[in-house]
Amino acid sequence: MPGGPPACRRSRRPRSQALVDLRPVYHRLEERIRTHVVLCWLALLLIRIVETTTGQTWPTVRREFDRIHLGTFTGAAGLFRQVTALTKPQTDLLAKLSVPTPKQIITLEPEPPLTSTNTSA
Repeated sequence: MPGGPPACRRSRRPRSQALVDLRPVYHRLEERIRTHVVLCWLALLLIRIVETTTGQTWPTVRREFDRIHLGTFTGAAGLFRQVTALTKPQTDLLAKLSVPTPKQIITLEPEPPLTSTNTSA
């Protein structure tokens, strides 16, 4: 197989390309260019902190956290927002990062009772 197995080819890619989606960004003002560079640097710093704290690669951590979803449910009784139940790997990652686990029920809004208005004169 030319270039070796796919995993080997991926490992030869520059590390920044494997971690973040790089595409051209066109800024004209110097302040915007500087701001963009600082934001990219902060994102990369955050990735490195997560990797060193958890001992796992960023794609692995991101894949685990991408599985956490917030569902919004509405019905006759009202509205509630609920987070999916956390798996053991997700709970372990949050603990290693010293991030508190989210509440399972985020919002609970009962439907207000209907009030009848008396329009008879």
